[in-house]
Amino acid sequence: MDSPGDPEGPRPPGGDGPPGGARETSRQLSREQIFVLIAAASINLGSMMCYSILGPFFPKEAEKKGASNTVIGMIFGCYALFNLLASLVFGKYLVHIGAKFMFVAGMFVSGGVTVLFGVLDQVPEGPMFIAMCFLVRITDAISFAAAITASSSILAKAFPNNVATVMGSLETFSGLGLVLGPPLGGFLYQSFGYEVPFILLGCIVLLMVPLNMCILPNYESDPGKHSFWKLIILPKVAFISFAITSLSSGFGFLDPTLSLFVLEQFNLPAGYVGLVFLGLALSYAISSPLVGLLSDKMPHLRKWLLVFGNLITAGCYMLLGPAPFFHIKSQLWLLVLILVINGISAGMSLISTFPEILSCAHENGFEEGFSTLGLVSGLFGALWSVGAFVGPTLGGFLYEKIGFEWAAALQGLWALTSGLVMGLFYLLEHSRRGRSKLQNSLSTEEERAALLPDET
Repeated sequence: MDSPGDPEGPRPPGGDGPPGGARETSRQLSREQIFVLIAAASINLGSMMCYSILGPFFPKEAEKKGASNTVIGMIFGCYALFNLLASLVFGKYLVHIGAKFMFVAGMFVSGGVTVLFGVLDQVPEGPMFIAMCFLVRITDAISFAAAITASSSILAKAFPNNVATVMGSLETFSGLGLVLGPPLGGFLYQSFGYEVPFILLGCIVLLMVPLNMCILPNYESDPGKHSFWKLIILPKVAFISFAITSLSSGFGFLDPTLSLFVLEQFNLPAGYVGLVFLGLALSYAISSPLVGLLSDKMPHLRKWLLVFGNLITAGCYMLLGPAPFFHIKSQLWLLVLILVINGISAGMSLISTFPEILSCAHENGFEEGFSTLGLVSGLFGALWSVGAFVGPTLGGFLYEKIGFEWAAALQGLWALTSGLVMGLFYLLEHSRRGRSKLQNSLSTEEERAALLPDET
């Protein structure tokens, strides 16, 4: 069976594809495909800005309202936990709810709760403020899960032969949202106060809702018979899941630890710390479209992009400190260089995972329709959320106990294990397929030999 990223033979998945868009090649985009790209880019950019805008000033405001550092950490952490649960639910029931409705409704709620975040300073301090923060943050996580799960499924449906290219290109908007969110939020907060950053950004997201209602195609499909459990127990999917969680955890690990390490180690002004993160975000955003294009043009390389991406990522985390056993002095230029390489290697691994899981599902009897796309999208979102929860939680703990250098090295060990396991699995798979072809060839030769006397 052709993989969904195979450029040689476009095919409509499951027979219920879009009227024209999914059957066209990437050389000439249909109007429908262009609209899908616009809609997906809007949710990637808007949701990532909404997610990242809190960082520069919300903890300070929450402290004024009586929230402890532990509670503030839980307010941030609950986002990933509920995103995990919601991704699984929405992935399972995508066909029942409808992808377009799920996308638009998720975007509408996300914009609304972002506006609500801007009026939380009017809530009385203490338990009431903390409870409202949790409620709004959880609602935002659920709405984000709905929109992103639907978006990934719609993209894979509209571009069945270029999944990695399209998703890699759209990661540029995700990276842009993460880069623009904190400085824009900080500037608006300093200039206009607490309310304006949330209200302005929330209103921008809400204005995108009617646009997407008009341009987003409405895909229909029948419910499938498969479940998340049948998908996750496939050996290849299980190993790729481990890799996704490792990559997500690595990004999450840097959130609470890297800024503290840079401030302590290099005595940089606080305003320059954000620039250090740009090396990671920009290199990931720029390299992802190129990796996606390479993955779709040469699908046979996809597995090795995943493997070597993990191995390079492991080396990057071990050199971030650097780890004490390297006996290398920590320098700012080296740190920034490693972050740039880390962004590229993470793109190599991450962009390949979605089409690999989708291809594996189709090879193992999952129907090539919207139901399977929903399962894969939901699983991907859930796995990413697991890492986003474990990374900062475990990273903050390890940072306090053993320091940044050893904590980063342990994070690298996770990526190293993932890369080695995936590499071993692919080598065994290649060997098994080679033996199978050889046995089939020998059987054919024996059958021919047995028939020769009869033919003479």
